[in-house]
Amino acid sequence: MSELINKVAQSALVTLNLEELLHPGERVVYDIKDNLFHGLILKEKDFRMFVKEHDWSAYDGKNVAIICSADAIVPTWAYMLLATKLQGHANYYVFGDLNALEQALMQEAISKIDAAEYQDAKVVVKGCGSIPVPTNAYVEIMRKLLPVASSVMYGEPCSTVPLYKKPKA
Repeated sequence: MSELINKVAQSALVTLNLEELLHPGERVVYDIKDNLFHGLILKEKDFRMFVKEHDWSAYDGKNVAIICSADAIVPTWAYMLLATKLQGHANYYVFGDLNALEQALMQEAISKIDAAEYQDAKVVVKGCGSIPVPTNAYVEIMRKLLPVASSVMYGEPCSTVPLYKKPKA
């Protein structure tokens, strides 16, 4: 009987799992509608008092999406003022919904990848997983890998979809 050989383990493939890049902190929404007078108007004096007195430590380590779900005109400075208080508490914050937050978190994580680690590598970008990865992350990782990798595939090392192979010089 012949010995079973794990050819995947012996290959030079480098697996990149985007799930591992996601910040584990809780995702929360801060809806500025709760600060509106009659759900319509932001009163500067009242808002500034709220911002000053609110316990911002409730956002420690969390990832915050700042939105206004009411049909109201909110001055831009109000969102900026919220940012001054989230800074130092929240891990990350964005203006936008939870999808925008996920995209921004992934964009930041990908920007921190050292592309040199993938120089001339055969990279498999892991596909299916237990945590949803925003589609934009797959496009962004290609932007990072194409200048350096010798090839890029999608899926699992045992079953990949070839996407790119560096032309021979």
